Amino acid sequence: MTTTYSNYIDGTWISSVTGELFSSINPAQTEDILGYFQASNEADVEKAIAAGERSFPEWSGIAAPKRGEVIFRLIQLLEEQQDELATLITKEVGKTYHDAQGEVKKTIEAMKQFSGEATRLDGETVPSQDSDIFAYTVREPLGVVGVVAPYNFPLGIGIWKIAPSIIAGNTVVFKPASNTSLISVKMIELLEKAGVPAGVVNMVTGSGSVIGKVLGNHPKIKGVSFTGSTEVGLSLGKSVTNRGARMQAEMGGKNPSIILEDTDINETIENIVISGFLDNGQRCTGTSRLIVPKSIAKEVTEKLVAKANSLNIGNGFGQNVDNGPVIDENQLNTYLHYVDVSINEGAVLECGGKRLTDHGRDKGYFVAPTVFSNVTSEHTIFHEEIFAPVIAIIEADSYEDALTIANDSDFGLSSTIYTNDLKKAMHFVRNIESGVTHVNIPSNYFENQYPFGGKKSSSIGPREQGSTALDFWTDYKTVYIKA
Repeated sequence: MTTTYSNYIDGTWISSVTGELFSSINPAQTEDILGYFQASNEADVEKAIAAGERSFPEWSGIAAPKRGEVIFRLIQLLEEQQDELATLITKEVGKTYHDAQGEVKKTIEAMKQFSGEATRLDGETVPSQDSDIFAYTVREPLGVVGVVAPYNFPLGIGIWKIAPSIIAGNTVVFKPASNTSLISVKMIELLEKAGVPAGVVNMVTGSGSVIGKVLGNHPKIKGVSFTGSTEVGLSLGKSVTNRGARMQAEMGGKNPSIILEDTDINETIENIVISGFLDNGQRCTGTSRLIVPKSIAKEVTEKLVAKANSLNIGNGFGQNVDNGPVIDENQLNTYLHYVDVSINEGAVLECGGKRLTDHGRDKGYFVAPTVFSNVTSEHTIFHEEIFAPVIAIIEADSYEDALTIANDSDFGLSSTIYTNDLKKAMHFVRNIESGVTHVNIPSNYFENQYPFGGKKSSSIGPREQGSTALDFWTDYKTVYIKA
């Protein structure tokens, strides 16, 4: 019998006032219903906000290092349940078990860093112009905040946002992606077991258009951290900032990778596969535009197509499987839509471009890794994010032309150049318009101890992670004292 799960409000698992449910399914086997979840409405969000407001004075009054102990205990729980968490992620997201294990590992690494941030909630002291005045700054929490997480890294991104928020002393209303509600329930259970007090973290499941609207417009929500599409992020951000609250958003990307003639093409192709195809291209930092000099375009295309065709697509628990299914029917249709548009606009389909239904894959949302060549800035696929294993190859006349092509985007999240020319590499680093960049490393590579975020339409507000992890979640107070 399929389990029905509840919202988590004020330390209690309770049903929505709507009495309505929605299901989360296994995208590799759509007949496998993983659970039923609350289809919440505005009244449920109001309850969660009220719980956060009640718990804020006591939680924010606890010393920051003591708040950090909760995250320290969470590390052990994550380590003890790595296999169970990876299994849930594979079932609900569809990614391979290997990639799911990687998400859990990265989450543990992030918690190790965040637990230490509680002892680094620093201010500053600088000399006053009056020798009788002592002046300094302190950082204070915002209050009740909203966290909206995506489906592609449901464990990682959810906790990456919640952990620094509560370390800073805030209380949280958490809205997970509907199609990854099961792993989100598990995450709340772990936070509760780690010692997060009632009302400090509250979870409400349901429609983003309903819950997000409340979080965006509610006067008691002092900040919202969002990861998802640029369209939704910009709309939510407008609602939040128009009423004077804070907004942090990590959104879309159309990330370029440039290959120059002097690189090891075989090794580089392996990196492009990692950043563009694996995890089904459902990474905001994944490579989707591959920019190459005309002199090596044919060789690069042939080798990339060969690698794409060699990838094993199937259930994420299968042996030697490279990619599982995309997350849901909507994402499947998005992939098929952009394939059709690209073909109609004159891009050349080199491989893929179809749903896979053979060998038992007819019950899942499996798609073939896809390569388009002959892509220019006139094509839709050049500009719009697909969030699927699709790579567009664009030919350039020179390095300078390649850089211009790379920067010709409304997005600016991640980028990479593959070259042994140090001068060009450093020029690229200085001039590429992205918040994260790489040299001879896949565009989705990251480490938690460094800030993460983009430029242009890829980000709003302060960076996440690293030394900037607490910036969004705190406000400065300047203090002047004269005895």
